[in-house]
Amino acid sequence: MTAIAPSGSTVGTRARFRPRRIVVGALAVVVAGALADLLGWDISEWFRELWDAITGISPVYVIAGCAATFVQTTATAFGWWAILQYGFPDASVPWRRIWAVYAASVALNGVLPANLGTLMMLLMYTTLIAGATFAAVLGGYAVQKIFYCLVGAIPYLYLFFTVAGSFDIKFGFVHEHPWATAIVFVGGGLLIAILVRLYWPRVVRWWAEAEGGGAILGHPRAYFTRVFLPGVISWIAMLCMIGVFLAAYAIPVTFDTLMHVVAGNSIANVTSVTPGGVGVTQAFNVASLEGVTTSANATAYSVTQQLVITAWNILMALVLVTWAFGWSGGRSLIEQSYGEAKEKAAEQQAARRARKEAESM
Repeated sequence: MTAIAPSGSTVGTRARFRPRRIVVGALAVVVAGALADLLGWDISEWFRELWDAITGISPVYVIAGCAATFVQTTATAFGWWAILQYGFPDASVPWRRIWAVYAASVALNGVLPANLGTLMMLLMYTTLIAGATFAAVLGGYAVQKIFYCLVGAIPYLYLFFTVAGSFDIKFGFVHEHPWATAIVFVGGGLLIAILVRLYWPRVVRWWAEAEGGGAILGHPRAYFTRVFLPGVISWIAMLCMIGVFLAAYAIPVTFDTLMHVVAGNSIANVTSVTPGGVGVTQAFNVASLEGVTTSANATAYSVTQQLVITAWNILMALVLVTWAFGWSGGRSLIEQSYGEAKEKAAEQQAARRARKEAESM
Protein backbone atom coordinates (compact mmCIF):
# COMPACT_ATOMS: atom_id res chain seq x y z
CA MET A 1 0.00 0.00 0.00
CA THR A 2 1.33 3.43 -0.86
CA ALA A 3 2.30 5.53 2.15
CA ILE A 4 0.73 8.90 2.61
CA ALA A 5 3.35 11.62 2.44
CA PRO A 6 3.13 14.99 4.18
CA SER A 7 1.83 17.97 2.30
CA GLY A 8 4.21 19.22 -0.32
CA SER A 9 5.61 15.81 -1.23
CA THR A 10 4.49 13.42 -3.91
CA VAL A 11 1.88 10.88 -2.93
CA GLY A 12 2.46 7.61 -4.72
CA THR A 13 4.07 7.12 -8.10
CA ARG A 14 2.13 7.90 -11.23
CA ALA A 15 2.75 4.98 -13.51
CA ARG A 16 1.92 5.06 -17.20
CA PHE A 17 -1.46 3.79 -18.28
CA ARG A 18 -1.81 0.01 -18.46
CA PRO A 19 -4.85 -1.98 -19.59
CA ARG A 20 -4.45 -4.20 -16.54
CA ARG A 21 -5.59 -1.28 -14.37
CA ILE A 22 -8.98 -1.30 -16.09
CA VAL A 23 -9.41 -4.98 -15.20
CA VAL A 24 -8.30 -4.36 -11.61
CA GLY A 25 -10.63 -1.36 -11.34
CA ALA A 26 -13.56 -3.36 -12.71
CA LEU A 27 -12.81 -6.16 -10.25
CA ALA A 28 -12.68 -3.64 -7.41
CA VAL A 29 -16.13 -2.35 -8.40
CA VAL A 30 -17.52 -5.89 -8.42
CA VAL A 31 -15.98 -6.67 -5.02
CA ALA A 32 -17.28 -3.38 -3.59
CA GLY A 33 -20.74 -4.22 -4.89
CA ALA A 34 -20.63 -7.65 -3.28
CA LEU A 35 -19.45 -6.16 0.03
CA ALA A 36 -22.21 -3.55 -0.07
CA ASP A 37 -24.74 -6.31 -0.69
CA LEU A 38 -23.44 -8.18 2.38
CA LEU A 39 -23.84 -5.00 4.43
CA GLY A 40 -27.43 -4.62 3.28
CA TRP A 41 -26.96 -1.84 0.72
CA ASP A 42 -28.57 -2.89 -2.55
CA ILE A 43 -26.46 -0.94 -5.05
CA SER A 44 -28.40 -2.16 -8.07
CA GLU A 45 -31.65 -0.92 -6.51
CA TRP A 46 -29.94 2.37 -5.58
CA PHE A 47 -28.85 2.89 -9.18
CA ARG A 48 -32.34 2.05 -10.44
CA GLU A 49 -33.81 4.63 -8.06
CA LEU A 50 -31.17 7.14 -9.13
CA TRP A 51 -31.94 6.55 -12.79
CA ASP A 52 -35.68 6.91 -12.17
CA ALA A 53 -35.05 10.13 -10.24
CA ILE A 54 -32.83 11.62 -12.95
CA THR A 55 -35.12 10.68 -15.83
CA GLY A 56 -38.21 11.79 -13.92
CA ILE A 57 -37.30 15.47 -14.26
CA SER A 58 -35.76 17.62 -16.96
CA PRO A 59 -31.96 17.25 -17.34
CA VAL A 60 -31.72 21.02 -17.01
CA TYR A 61 -32.74 20.77 -13.35
CA VAL A 62 -30.23 17.97 -12.70
CA ILE A 63 -27.39 19.95 -14.29
CA ALA A 64 -28.33 23.17 -12.50
CA GLY A 65 -28.61 21.41 -9.14
CA CYS A 66 -25.24 19.72 -9.56
CA ALA A 67 -23.64 23.01 -10.65
CA ALA A 68 -24.94 24.75 -7.53
CA THR A 69 -23.60 21.91 -5.37
CA PHE A 70 -20.22 22.21 -7.08
CA VAL A 71 -20.09 25.91 -6.16
CA GLN A 72 -21.21 25.14 -2.60
CA THR A 73 -18.50 22.53 -2.04
CA THR A 74 -15.77 24.55 -3.74
CA ALA A 75 -16.53 27.75 -1.79
CA THR A 76 -16.50 25.94 1.56
CA ALA A 77 -13.26 24.15 0.65
CA PHE A 78 -11.69 27.51 -0.21
CA GLY A 79 -12.52 28.75 3.29
CA TRP A 80 -10.84 25.66 4.74
CA TRP A 81 -7.78 26.28 2.59
CA ALA A 82 -7.45 29.84 3.93
CA ILE A 83 -7.87 28.68 7.54
CA LEU A 84 -5.17 26.02 7.15
CA GLN A 85 -2.82 28.39 5.32
CA TYR A 86 -2.89 30.89 8.19
CA GLY A 87 -2.90 28.16 10.82
CA PHE A 88 0.19 26.43 9.44
CA PRO A 89 2.19 29.08 7.54
CA ASP A 90 5.39 27.02 7.53
CA ALA A 91 3.72 24.01 5.90
CA SER A 92 2.78 23.65 2.25
CA VAL A 93 -1.02 23.61 1.96
CA PRO A 94 -1.81 22.84 -1.71
CA TRP A 95 -5.28 23.95 -2.77
CA ARG A 96 -6.27 20.92 -4.80
CA ARG A 97 -5.60 18.52 -1.92
CA ILE A 98 -7.62 20.56 0.56
CA TRP A 99 -10.39 20.76 -2.03
CA ALA A 100 -10.25 17.02 -2.69
CA VAL A 101 -10.31 16.10 1.01
CA TYR A 102 -13.30 18.35 1.71
CA ALA A 103 -15.16 16.96 -1.32
CA ALA A 104 -14.42 13.43 -0.07
CA SER A 105 -15.82 14.25 3.37
CA VAL A 106 -19.04 15.61 1.83
CA ALA A 107 -19.41 12.45 -0.26
CA LEU A 108 -18.64 10.18 2.70
CA ASN A 109 -21.22 11.94 4.88
CA GLY A 110 -23.77 10.87 2.28
CA VAL A 111 -23.02 7.17 2.79
CA LEU A 112 -21.64 6.96 6.34
CA PRO A 113 -23.70 7.40 9.52
CA ALA A 114 -23.39 10.18 12.09
CA ASN A 115 -21.31 12.52 9.90
CA LEU A 116 -18.29 10.23 10.17
CA GLY A 117 -16.98 11.81 6.97
CA THR A 118 -16.34 15.09 8.84
CA LEU A 119 -14.21 13.32 11.43
CA MET A 120 -12.31 11.62 8.61
CA MET A 121 -11.68 15.02 7.00
CA LEU A 122 -10.11 16.40 10.18
CA LEU A 123 -7.85 13.36 10.43
CA MET A 124 -6.91 13.59 6.75
CA TYR A 125 -5.85 17.21 7.23
CA THR A 126 -3.60 16.23 10.13
CA THR A 127 -2.04 13.58 7.88
CA LEU A 128 -1.45 15.94 4.98
CA ILE A 129 -0.13 19.01 6.80
CA ALA A 130 3.27 18.81 8.50
CA GLY A 131 3.05 19.86 12.15
CA ALA A 132 -0.76 19.81 12.27
CA THR A 133 -2.31 18.29 15.38
CA PHE A 134 -5.88 17.10 15.69
CA ALA A 135 -6.60 19.80 18.29
CA ALA A 136 -5.29 22.53 15.96
CA VAL A 137 -7.35 21.28 13.00
CA LEU A 138 -10.37 21.03 15.29
CA GLY A 139 -9.76 24.67 16.19
CA GLY A 140 -9.86 25.45 12.48
CA TYR A 141 -13.16 23.59 12.28
CA ALA A 142 -14.56 25.84 15.02
CA VAL A 143 -13.48 28.92 13.02
CA GLN A 144 -14.97 27.53 9.83
CA LYS A 145 -18.30 26.96 11.61
CA ILE A 146 -18.67 30.55 12.87
CA PHE A 147 -20.50 31.72 9.76
CA TYR A 148 -22.64 28.60 9.51
CA CYS A 149 -23.72 28.90 13.16
CA LEU A 150 -24.77 32.49 12.55
CA VAL A 151 -26.55 31.87 9.27
CA GLY A 152 -28.06 28.65 10.62
CA ALA A 153 -30.11 30.70 13.06
CA ILE A 154 -31.89 32.54 10.23
CA PRO A 155 -34.33 29.72 9.28
CA TYR A 156 -35.24 29.08 12.92
CA LEU A 157 -35.79 32.76 13.67
CA TYR A 158 -37.84 33.12 10.51
CA LEU A 159 -40.04 30.16 11.43
CA PHE A 160 -40.42 31.46 14.98
CA PHE A 161 -41.54 34.90 13.92
CA THR A 162 -43.80 33.73 11.08
CA VAL A 163 -45.68 30.97 12.89
CA ALA A 164 -49.37 31.75 12.93
CA GLY A 165 -50.29 33.70 16.05
CA SER A 166 -49.22 36.85 17.81
CA PHE A 167 -46.42 37.43 20.27
CA ASP A 168 -48.98 37.07 23.04
CA ILE A 169 -49.67 33.54 21.90
CA LYS A 170 -45.98 32.74 21.50
CA PHE A 171 -45.11 34.15 24.89
CA GLY A 172 -48.40 33.43 26.59
CA PHE A 173 -46.73 31.07 29.05
CA VAL A 174 -44.73 34.03 30.43
CA HIS A 175 -47.95 35.80 31.48
CA GLU A 176 -49.63 32.62 32.69
CA HIS A 177 -46.67 31.23 34.66
CA PRO A 178 -44.43 34.14 35.71
CA TRP A 179 -42.81 32.33 38.66
CA ALA A 180 -42.08 29.21 36.65
CA THR A 181 -40.57 31.37 33.91
CA ALA A 182 -38.38 33.20 36.44
CA ILE A 183 -37.19 29.90 37.92
CA VAL A 184 -36.35 28.54 34.49
CA PHE A 185 -34.32 31.58 33.47
CA VAL A 186 -32.56 32.10 36.82
CA GLY A 187 -31.94 28.40 37.34
CA GLY A 188 -30.75 28.01 33.76
CA GLY A 189 -28.37 30.94 34.17
CA LEU A 190 -26.93 29.48 37.37
CA LEU A 191 -26.53 26.07 35.73
CA ILE A 192 -24.68 27.60 32.79
CA ALA A 193 -22.41 29.55 35.19
CA ILE A 194 -21.61 26.36 37.13
CA LEU A 195 -20.84 24.42 33.96
CA VAL A 196 -18.62 27.22 32.64
CA ARG A 197 -16.71 27.31 35.92
CA LEU A 198 -16.26 23.53 35.94
CA TYR A 199 -15.19 23.17 32.34
CA TRP A 200 -13.43 26.49 31.75
CA PRO A 201 -9.93 25.10 32.55
CA ARG A 202 -10.51 22.40 29.94
CA VAL A 203 -11.66 25.00 27.42
CA VAL A 204 -8.58 27.13 28.07
CA ARG A 205 -6.31 24.10 27.78
CA TRP A 206 -8.01 22.97 24.56
CA TRP A 207 -7.84 26.45 23.05
CA ALA A 208 -4.12 26.65 23.85
CA GLU A 209 -3.68 23.48 21.81
CA ALA A 210 -6.09 24.55 19.08
CA GLU A 211 -5.17 28.24 18.72
CA GLY A 212 -3.07 27.52 15.61
CA GLY A 213 -6.20 26.54 13.74
CA GLY A 214 -7.81 29.85 14.65
CA ALA A 215 -4.87 32.02 13.56
CA ILE A 216 -6.84 33.58 10.71
CA LEU A 217 -9.11 35.30 13.24
CA GLY A 218 -6.12 37.52 14.02
CA HIS A 219 -6.40 38.85 10.46
CA PRO A 220 -10.00 40.16 10.23
CA ARG A 221 -9.77 41.22 6.59
CA ALA A 222 -8.41 37.84 5.53
CA TYR A 223 -11.10 36.07 7.56
CA PHE A 224 -13.98 38.03 6.03
CA THR A 225 -12.69 37.81 2.44
CA ARG A 226 -11.38 34.23 2.48
CA VAL A 227 -13.64 32.43 4.97
CA PHE A 228 -16.79 34.45 5.70
CA LEU A 229 -17.47 35.56 2.10
CA PRO A 230 -16.94 32.05 0.65
CA GLY A 231 -19.34 30.86 3.36
CA VAL A 232 -21.95 33.32 2.10
CA ILE A 233 -21.43 32.08 -1.47
CA SER A 234 -21.69 28.47 -0.30
CA TRP A 235 -24.93 29.12 1.59
CA ILE A 236 -26.51 30.94 -1.36
CA ALA A 237 -25.47 28.07 -3.65
CA MET A 238 -27.15 25.63 -1.26
CA LEU A 239 -30.37 27.68 -1.43
CA CYS A 240 -30.12 27.68 -5.23
CA MET A 241 -29.72 23.90 -5.28
CA ILE A 242 -32.81 23.42 -3.12
CA GLY A 243 -34.74 25.93 -5.24
CA VAL A 244 -33.81 24.08 -8.44
CA PHE A 245 -35.18 20.76 -7.22
CA LEU A 246 -38.28 22.38 -5.74
CA ALA A 247 -38.95 23.95 -9.13
CA ALA A 248 -38.42 20.57 -10.81
CA TYR A 249 -41.47 19.30 -8.89
CA ALA A 250 -43.52 22.48 -9.38
CA ILE A 251 -43.21 23.38 -5.71
CA PRO A 252 -43.32 27.17 -5.20
CA VAL A 253 -39.80 28.54 -4.72
CA THR A 254 -40.34 31.29 -2.17
CA PHE A 255 -38.27 32.53 0.75
CA ASP A 256 -40.83 30.97 3.08
CA THR A 257 -40.55 27.56 1.39
CA LEU A 258 -36.75 27.67 1.34
CA MET A 259 -36.53 28.54 5.04
CA HIS A 260 -38.89 25.72 5.96
CA VAL A 261 -36.86 23.18 3.98
CA VAL A 262 -33.49 24.45 5.25
CA ALA A 263 -34.68 24.35 8.86
CA GLY A 264 -36.06 20.85 8.38
CA ASN A 265 -32.83 19.63 6.78
CA SER A 266 -30.82 21.13 9.62
CA ILE A 267 -32.88 19.34 12.25
CA ALA A 268 -32.68 16.09 10.28
CA ASN A 269 -28.91 16.38 10.01
CA VAL A 270 -28.53 16.90 13.76
CA THR A 271 -30.93 14.15 14.86
CA SER A 272 -30.13 11.48 12.29
CA VAL A 273 -27.69 8.60 12.71
CA THR A 274 -28.47 7.02 9.35
CA PRO A 275 -26.14 7.45 6.34
CA GLY A 276 -26.88 10.85 4.85
CA GLY A 277 -29.95 11.17 7.07
CA VAL A 278 -31.90 8.83 4.78
CA GLY A 279 -35.53 8.55 5.85
CA VAL A 280 -35.25 11.27 8.48
CA THR A 281 -34.64 13.96 5.85
CA GLN A 282 -37.64 12.80 3.83
CA ALA A 283 -39.87 12.93 6.92
CA PHE A 284 -38.78 16.46 7.75
CA ASN A 285 -39.14 17.61 4.13
CA VAL A 286 -42.71 16.31 4.00
CA ALA A 287 -43.50 18.10 7.25
CA SER A 288 -41.77 21.29 6.06
CA LEU A 289 -43.78 21.37 2.83
CA GLU A 290 -47.14 20.58 4.41
CA GLY A 291 -49.77 22.86 2.92
CA VAL A 292 -47.49 23.78 0.02
CA THR A 293 -47.64 20.53 -1.93
CA THR A 294 -48.86 16.97 -1.49
CA SER A 295 -46.98 14.51 0.69
CA ALA A 296 -46.27 12.32 -2.34
CA ASN A 297 -44.82 15.21 -4.31
CA ALA A 298 -42.74 16.38 -1.31
CA THR A 299 -41.37 12.86 -0.88
CA ALA A 300 -40.52 12.61 -4.58
CA TYR A 301 -38.71 15.95 -4.41
CA SER A 302 -36.76 14.96 -1.31
CA VAL A 303 -35.75 11.51 -2.57
CA THR A 304 -34.69 12.87 -5.97
CA GLN A 305 -32.64 15.68 -4.47
CA GLN A 306 -30.86 13.34 -2.06
CA LEU A 307 -30.15 10.65 -4.65
CA VAL A 308 -28.89 13.04 -7.32
CA ILE A 309 -26.75 15.17 -5.00
CA THR A 310 -25.29 12.12 -3.24
CA ALA A 311 -24.33 10.56 -6.59
CA TRP A 312 -22.86 13.86 -7.79
CA ASN A 313 -20.86 14.33 -4.57
CA ILE A 314 -19.41 10.83 -4.91
CA LEU A 315 -18.47 11.41 -8.56
CA MET A 316 -16.92 14.80 -7.79
CA ALA A 317 -14.95 13.35 -4.87
CA LEU A 318 -13.60 10.48 -6.97
CA VAL A 319 -12.41 12.86 -9.68
CA LEU A 320 -10.82 15.35 -7.28
CA VAL A 321 -9.16 12.76 -5.04
CA THR A 322 -7.70 10.93 -8.04
CA TRP A 323 -6.50 14.23 -9.54
CA ALA A 324 -4.95 15.43 -6.27
CA PHE A 325 -3.40 12.21 -4.96
CA GLY A 326 -3.52 9.61 -7.69
CA TRP A 327 -5.68 6.51 -7.33
CA SER A 328 -3.39 4.60 -4.93
CA GLY A 329 -2.57 7.61 -2.76
CA GLY A 330 -6.19 8.70 -2.47
CA ARG A 331 -7.36 5.21 -1.60
CA SER A 332 -4.65 4.86 1.06
CA LEU A 333 -5.48 8.23 2.60
CA ILE A 334 -9.19 7.45 2.85
CA GLU A 335 -8.64 3.92 4.21
CA GLN A 336 -6.19 5.17 6.81
CA SER A 337 -8.44 8.06 7.89
CA TYR A 338 -11.52 5.82 8.03
CA GLY A 339 -9.75 3.44 10.40
CA GLU A 340 -8.58 6.30 12.60
CA ALA A 341 -12.02 7.92 12.55
CA LYS A 342 -13.70 4.72 13.73
CA GLU A 343 -11.14 4.36 16.53
CA LYS A 344 -11.56 7.97 17.65
CA ALA A 345 -15.35 7.72 17.50
CA ALA A 346 -15.18 4.56 19.64
CA GLU A 347 -12.89 6.34 22.11
CA GLN A 348 -15.31 9.26 22.39
CA GLN A 349 -18.25 6.91 23.00
CA ALA A 350 -16.27 5.02 25.65
CA ALA A 351 -15.34 8.30 27.36
CA ARG A 352 -18.98 9.42 27.39
CA ARG A 353 -20.08 6.09 28.87
CA ALA A 354 -17.38 6.33 31.54
CA ARG A 355 -18.50 9.84 32.51
CA LYS A 356 -22.14 8.74 32.76
CA GLU A 357 -21.19 5.76 34.93
CA ALA A 358 -19.06 7.99 37.16
CA GLU A 359 -21.91 10.50 37.55
CA SER A 360 -24.42 7.76 38.40
CA MET A 361 -22.28 6.33 41.21
